[in-house]
Amino acid sequence: MINLEVPKKAGALINQAYQAAAEVFRPISRKYDRAEHTYPAELDMFAALLDGLNSSGEGGAGAAGVRRSDSGKEEKGNRNGANLNVVLGTIEMCWGDVGLLLSMPRQGLGNAAISSVATDEQLERFSGMWAAMAITEPSCGSDSAAITATARLDGDHYVLNGEKIFVTSGERADAVVVWATLDKSKGRAAIKSFVVEKGTPGFEVVRVEHKLGIRASDTAVLRFENCRVPKENLLGSPEIDTKKGFAGVMQTFDNTRPLVAAMAIGVARAALDETRRILSEAGIEIDYDRPANTQHAAAAEFLRLEADYESAYLLTLESAWMADNRKPNSLQASMAKAKAGRSVVEIALKCVELTGAYGEESLLEKWARDAKILDIFEGTQQIQQLIVARRILGKTSAELK
Repeated sequence: MINLEVPKKAGALINQAYQAAAEVFRPISRKYDRAEHTYPAELDMFAALLDGLNSSGEGGAGAAGVRRSDSGKEEKGNRNGANLNVVLGTIEMCWGDVGLLLSMPRQGLGNAAISSVATDEQLERFSGMWAAMAITEPSCGSDSAAITATARLDGDHYVLNGEKIFVTSGERADAVVVWATLDKSKGRAAIKSFVVEKGTPGFEVVRVEHKLGIRASDTAVLRFENCRVPKENLLGSPEIDTKKGFAGVMQTFDNTRPLVAAMAIGVARAALDETRRILSEAGIEIDYDRPANTQHAAAAEFLRLEADYESAYLLTLESAWMADNRKPNSLQASMAKAKAGRSVVEIALKCVELTGAYGEESLLEKWARDAKILDIFEGTQQIQQLIVARRILGKTSAELK
């Protein structure tokens, strides 16, 4: 039976994450929104703290992954709430600032891929490395199976060629996990992921993008031109297996999509908390004991937004709980991501509408800008709905496009 109450043992973690968000993230949030592309040096201390939590097994933040045994099967048993802890910590930190959380060293999507797909030897070798993830290309966006970057085996190295865009932490990270195909003729099964360290000849950061939101985080364009990568840096098995090849790299998303949903929930809650404060100062009280249609129009709208927030929150907890209990959660992860991504955009924009022209006196306008990307990256709203439809109808990607 699924229990969606927050475990008592997570209380200390949530409190610590909230204190970090309130005392560190919030005070510097506007500073790094304005100083785009400037690395937030204040994060180094928190990165070290998270490293300690993760190494101790406490978790609560960072790039978690689903480990598999040597036989290729997922490990059995409950993971002591590791995914749920990360989701709860992420919500609190993003209540502070989602862009700053995305800038945390050694907590990138590439780290989640390494944690999920790497062999035990690779896990140890890449320990402590900050890894970004490079999937999207100029000619292919949401369809990860359509990537055109190539990897050709040449002796003891793979030679990578291609261009990647929208790479979060692409400039700041120590390495990038790059998706490339070993053989285009064999389709998605030939797609593998490679760890490419900064400074490797043929690896170039072309530019860092200017963005609407999450401006504290860097988003880069990368180019690989005859980039030679040791063959030991291919994550997982080099064999092209129709059943395991693409599924291995894709399993990362079943863990990271609930995290993006958690980011959206944190931003949505921040907007709702600030709106409640502003409405209260204006003399508009929200009464949970009276029907919405008997209250001020702003209060009634706030109640609707809060209900939308609650549904996204519960879906996200469900998907994390399933991951912790080794239950397939691809459907629930996509449902949580789709719901939270859509809800945070509407909630943030409606909160700006409800509170009027506060401008930079409040962070509401910033959260409205930050919110949009949370409905796009890690799979767009449309892709999540497509995945949900396939799962519910029992259709394959070839049958339902």
